[in-house]
Amino acid sequence: MSEYELSELGPVDYLVIEFPEGHQNFTGEIAEELLNLVDAGTIRVIDAIILTKDEDGAVDAVELSDAGDLGPLVQLEAQLAELLAVEDVAHLANAMDPGSVAGVLVYENLWAAPFASAARRAGGQLIANGRIPIQAIIASLEADEELETTGA
Repeated sequence: MSEYELSELGPVDYLVIEFPEGHQNFTGEIAEELLNLVDAGTIRVIDAIILTKDEDGAVDAVELSDAGDLGPLVQLEAQLAELLAVEDVAHLANAMDPGSVAGVLVYENLWAAPFASAARRAGGQLIANGRIPIQAIIASLEADEELETTGA
């Protein structure tokens, strides 16, 4: 990437989605929704890998471009930067359960790029960010509802 492209880069995030053994139901819906985000200009996929962890804990990492029949994801293949290093893969795989498969996605938030660029031009720099997992939001709402119901 050129210096100009880097200065215009939006926030970059990653996510790891684990599919536990016995709960893997790949229908193509995930690929379709990912492509919808790309086509809408919401995100740009920077890297994507598939991790598998066998029952003995051995991990295999496959770049999306090496995953065989990509179906509709083939249009992303040429754009991938292969940003994740071996150490990154090992770190991410530590969180996986044996027998599971995980998708790892590194993406730029294109929707936020103009704001991020403006903040950098004004001398700002990101010093903290985070995400609230949906499971935590659900648990909080359920706890509030329980408190309202029981009064305790």
